[in-house]
Amino acid sequence: MSWAIEHQGYSQRRACGLVGIDPRVYRYRSTRPDDAKLRKRLKKLSSERRRFGYRRLHLLLKREGVEVNWKKLYRLYREERLTVRKRGGRKRALGTRAPMAVPQDPNQRWSLDFVSDTLVDGRRFRILCVIDDFSRECLAMVVDNSISGERVARELDAIAERRGYPLMVVSDNGTELTSNAMLKWQQDRGVEWHYIAPGKPMQNGFVEGFNGRLRDECLNEHLFRSYHHARDIIAGWRIDYNLHRPHTSLDGLTPNEFATRSVMDHNVNRANL
Repeated sequence: MSWAIEHQGYSQRRACGLVGIDPRVYRYRSTRPDDAKLRKRLKKLSSERRRFGYRRLHLLLKREGVEVNWKKLYRLYREERLTVRKRGGRKRALGTRAPMAVPQDPNQRWSLDFVSDTLVDGRRFRILCVIDDFSRECLAMVVDNSISGERVARELDAIAERRGYPLMVVSDNGTELTSNAMLKWQQDRGVEWHYIAPGKPMQNGFVEGFNGRLRDECLNEHLFRSYHHARDIIAGWRIDYNLHRPHTSLDGLTPNEFATRSVMDHNVNRANL
């Protein structure tokens, strides 16, 4: 239409009439602000969290102090073609993550994961395992037939009541751990959360090693009659793991002994300063 006006000498009204639009539509100019910075940040977040939809990306932006209406964010999300695609076929590892430093003190980093097993009657149950990566202490083993994101948040709060919150938590990308409840927990508690790359369990090696010991030394050694029976057996194994089982990577100390010695060494170093 602009070509007809500029090169053919048509009036604006005549050119609009030929294409069937109102001249006011042609004269309209958008008053929307420039969203280039928001679009750039949205694309960066979506590349880091490839399985997050616009709702969770909205939470992450809000955590960063970016106030934007979710309807506008959804429009930008669609315009940038960031819609999460459904996966087909087997899982493949996508991308990599920067290696994390080994923690030097307790409560610097916790790692958590789920382990599954069955009762003698075939009913399945899950175990939420939470580990302190520095001391290798098992901070919690929650046994139930189902463990939601809200339940995980409550259990982490219960641990924190005894020893404080960690600087970071490491986990895989399970639905419970990427739920809105967990994202809100991270934001409210100010805890950094590191999601490992899909298909790369070695990036969460501390808890994966713990899971192997749990499977070999406890789950494969017992037949569980009920959820209550499973909780009792697993709780007893956790106590033995923390207090009595020597850990080769801790110079033969138990996790509890290693944690106690590190606290004493820390206090001595502070006294000498």
